[in-house]
Amino acid sequence: MAGIHPTALVDPAAELDSSVEVGPYTVIGPHVKIGAGTTVGAHCVIEGHTTIGRDNRIFQFNSLGAIPQDKKYAGEPCELRIGDRNTIREFCTFNIGSPGDTGVTQIGDDNWIMAYVHLAHDVAVGNHTIFANNSQLAGHVYVGDWVILGGFTVVHQFVRIGAHAMTAMCSLLFADVPPFVMCQGQPAGARSMNFEGLRRRGFSPERIAAVKAMHKALYRDNLTLESAKERIAGLVQGQPEAAPDVRMMLDFLDASSAQRGIVR
Repeated sequence: MAGIHPTALVDPAAELDSSVEVGPYTVIGPHVKIGAGTTVGAHCVIEGHTTIGRDNRIFQFNSLGAIPQDKKYAGEPCELRIGDRNTIREFCTFNIGSPGDTGVTQIGDDNWIMAYVHLAHDVAVGNHTIFANNSQLAGHVYVGDWVILGGFTVVHQFVRIGAHAMTAMCSLLFADVPPFVMCQGQPAGARSMNFEGLRRRGFSPERIAAVKAMHKALYRDNLTLESAKERIAGLVQGQPEAAPDVRMMLDFLDASSAQRGIVR
């Protein structure tokens, strides 16, 4: 294959589309599959049961598909799955899943992953996210679509981050971050909603008004969580266009554990 540098070590059992480019001194293991148009830079190691989709840009010095940092792992054939059109910058480490969960670490499509990002076992990342440098995600973390993590954000295991949420630099997350919420601090607390991000993504004024009302119910009016959920559910009557946003918020809050809770 003309796109593979002669110093790269690609196992004969690996499945690479003929259009894949592989840089110098990269090592690719036997259970790796890489789709059309993807480029892999120099000095990368891609191993394990790793499947990478189309048109990804993987820069130099990445480790993808290594075994989880989990003492219970005993060689099970767990996986790393990466979707399409992702950018993965230098020195990232994405581990495969673990048998104690789904067994899969999953990254969706159109994500922008900056340098030194760590995704531990069984992390699930949606689409269109941005992870700034040194974002560190422990095992079993869930990240929804359009999430932005500021540099040096650290996420505790089993934390969930809802769609369109955003963290400031050096945020430390011990609790779930509901959709749309902007948070900051160590530990992180809710500061506002990601209104500018929603405007850039084409949210109508009516939908943004509903998000503002959800923020008020959750964080401004001293309501219990159950009372806030009741008020949020009632927003659909006056703003039917926001029904999907309200449903997403309620589903997220219903799934939050009492032990973890949400950022306050």
